[in-house]
Amino acid sequence: MDKFDFSAPAELFPSRNRKIASRVKYRRFATAADAIRYAVEELPEPLLLGAFIEIDDSRLGHKDIRALYESERFPHKKLAS
Repeated sequence: MDKFDFSAPAELFPSRNRKIASRVKYRRFATAADAIRYAVEELPEPLLLGAFIEIDDSRLGHKDIRALYESERFPHKKLAS
């Protein structure tokens, strides 16, 4: 993922965890960076575990989402750990 395009439009599909009463639904983002940030910082952890982000015809699972968020190339400021 060295050449990952953080500026590409992306769609987020959260997990369908029936045990969590949530109103988190499918969302479109102008950039993959925005989708990644939202997934990591805003989704409850159980929803992130089954979530994926789709960019063009590629899908990123929760491990890929977290790895991109934690990479040095991630373009947004991150929450303090």
